[in-house]
Amino acid sequence: MIEKNRINRRSFARNIAMAGVAATLPVNKISSEPAIASTGMNHLKISLNAFSFNDLLLAGKITIDDVLDFCAKLGIVGVDLTGYYFPGYPEAPSDEYIYHVKKRAFRLGIDLGCTGVRNDFTWSDPEKRKSEKKLVKDWIVVAQKLGAPGLRIFAGTLSKEEYPWETRARWIADDIRECAEFARNHGVMLALQNHYDFAKTAGEVERLLKMIDHEWVGLMVDIGSYHSPDPYKDIAATAKYAITWQMKEKVFINDTQVEADYVKIIDIVKNCGYRGYLPLETLGEGDPYQKVESLYNKVKKILG
Repeated sequence: MIEKNRINRRSFARNIAMAGVAATLPVNKISSEPAIASTGMNHLKISLNAFSFNDLLLAGKITIDDVLDFCAKLGIVGVDLTGYYFPGYPEAPSDEYIYHVKKRAFRLGIDLGCTGVRNDFTWSDPEKRKSEKKLVKDWIVVAQKLGAPGLRIFAGTLSKEEYPWETRARWIADDIRECAEFARNHGVMLALQNHYDFAKTAGEVERLLKMIDHEWVGLMVDIGSYHSPDPYKDIAATAKYAITWQMKEKVFINDTQVEADYVKIIDIVKNCGYRGYLPLETLGEGDPYQKVESLYNKVKKILG
């Protein structure tokens, strides 16, 4: 059992680094990693984004330990533990707590994927952005200590200052590139999430990624954050950059939420050549335990 878990961890670290490569292309547009042909869906595994239990975690009604135990009971073999749920966030947690979580996950046979922070690089003030870069770098170190191969970051929530998109994008890209150089030295990839913030459309997401142009930066494809007439077209257009995902229950058709068509979603994942974990995230009203189990069973059935 221990040896199997070690192999799983090595496999997960390799998969997330190689993920997001289009099977029809010789190389990924951001990374220099070679493409890997898709041979079915046995290279895809289900994980959980702890944000599904956001309200309970922030209220102190459950802990990260409880989320890990739930995953083990249900059969979910990976988890993304966002930084908000660690004691003292935004400060880095103690090594004692980090290693407690790492050991518990290991003993349960659960792989740790991305952790994440709520950073904002849209401010024009370099000192404000300096503090945001420190937040990201501090949590890169946390990810390394956890043994998590990725850190989820944002572009930002668009400050109210008046600057052209391209002007702001240049400093955002520079900040992320600086953090990526730091991340490279700690063996952690940065997963930029499309979150309907600074980069709202598939075109803007792609432009920003090309401006960043760093092999240690990829995309966390958030299927629920494209607001357009055809979100599946946008998901497919940016899937080639995916190093991880947020697999939500719903997508937006323009500004209206509807149930996600997971047959379409999994088909996009399969066709883009992604290999690795598919983190589930449930939101909104209802019992998160039941909602996660329902989405897990749906995706598991499609994966076969």
